Amino acid sequence: MNKILIVDDEKDMRWLLSNFLKEDGYTIDEAEDCGHALNFLKKDSPPDLILLDLRMPGEMDGIDLLKEIKTILPEIQVIILTAYGNIGSAVEAIKLGAYDYLTKPFENERLRLTIKRALESQKLTQEVLQLKIELMKELDLESIMGTSLEIKKLFEQVSKVASTHFTVLIEGESGTGKEIVAQAIHRTSLRGNAPFVAVDCGAIPDTLIESELFGYEKGAFTGADREKKGQFELADHGTIFLDEIGNLPYHVQNKLLRMVQERQILKLGGKHAFPIDVRIIVSTNIPLLKLVEKEKFRSDLYYRLNEFKIELPPLRGRKEDIPFLAKEFIEEGNFELKKNVKGLQKDSLAMLIQHHWPGNVRELKNVIKRAVLLAEDVIEPSHLIFDNGVPAPLPVSLEEEITEDMSLKEVAKMAEKRAIERAIVKSTGNKSKASKILHIDYKTLLSKIKEYHIRYGTDYMERIP
Repeated sequence: MNKILIVDDEKDMRWLLSNFLKEDGYTIDEAEDCGHALNFLKKDSPPDLILLDLRMPGEMDGIDLLKEIKTILPEIQVIILTAYGNIGSAVEAIKLGAYDYLTKPFENERLRLTIKRALESQKLTQEVLQLKIELMKELDLESIMGTSLEIKKLFEQVSKVASTHFTVLIEGESGTGKEIVAQAIHRTSLRGNAPFVAVDCGAIPDTLIESELFGYEKGAFTGADREKKGQFELADHGTIFLDEIGNLPYHVQNKLLRMVQERQILKLGGKHAFPIDVRIIVSTNIPLLKLVEKEKFRSDLYYRLNEFKIELPPLRGRKEDIPFLAKEFIEEGNFELKKNVKGLQKDSLAMLIQHHWPGNVRELKNVIKRAVLLAEDVIEPSHLIFDNGVPAPLPVSLEEEITEDMSLKEVAKMAEKRAIERAIVKSTGNKSKASKILHIDYKTLLSKIKEYHIRYGTDYMERIP
């Protein structure tokens, strides 16, 4: 049984609508203003559909409430009720996500049919979303980025935010896969069949970035002999991914803030703004809050963009993914270079586990592809050339412990355990210092110590080679 919330300051109108709709079998809630309506949205079983009067008393009007509804629970269908003289506002509401509008007084049959169609549309949308979720299961991030606990948590975040209209901020070091995550969010959202437009804000000169993002009119400047669509316009109804958003010049940040607030864009040289329907995902390798503190990024724009934040872990914090990723990159290298390298020697894998990976997954991919080029049968230690030109030394104690019948996963775990043990020795048992040596956070270190049953008393540390 569908639940409908009637939001109208006129008691008589609420009474009429309530009685009429109850006869059709709907469960009805009533709210006399926007504040009461928001309370219903916070309940465990929110309404399936809202009948919303645009002219409401108090600080919030119907348009303001509609924006809140589409932010909190975007799947709820909203039908606008308005007087004839406010049709302009009703059209604006449609652009903001309302399903339809009816002018007062309206015919009961027209209302009944509109509600029926809105609920059918909602059901169809939910079915499409479920199909997207099923697709996500088949094409999940684990099949691209690894199977560690960190990636599983990342997969859960993407699954939850993809179906919303939230603007997403992705933070992580260079090479951690920020664009892959942005694509996953887009692909599994309701916009998945619409354009995905990626813009590298750090690669476009400051003098061109505004026209690149927002486009320009013919004659806007010398050489503008024709109109050009900007990246936002090209992404209409889809998703735009602004990579390295922290590189945006301040004056472009101002224009982006206005676009995010009003959902309209004004081309360079244009006189009239026009509406745009686009989801925004941004990324940065420097936490935006730090740039805000240094007054290099607008704080109001930061809070607009940070509706939902995803932090990508560096590769050194999820080394259990290295065997999986190495295997994937070997297959890619074989295909690209037309070779048949079978895999890694176990001591080669140990070297990969020990490396710090300042360039993250991108660096690992480069190292593996170079190794595939150099190798004939399997990748040996001499084939692993890191960005400093020198391979990481293999710990003798680990090499002695590796046996021919051990799996790559077992070798990876052993190498990680030995690295933690040595860091604990170097820090004389101080786990906080050990976490800094390993470049992982303190909680991750404690988790690994527990997982590998590592002891760190004085007697035990003296026996670690």
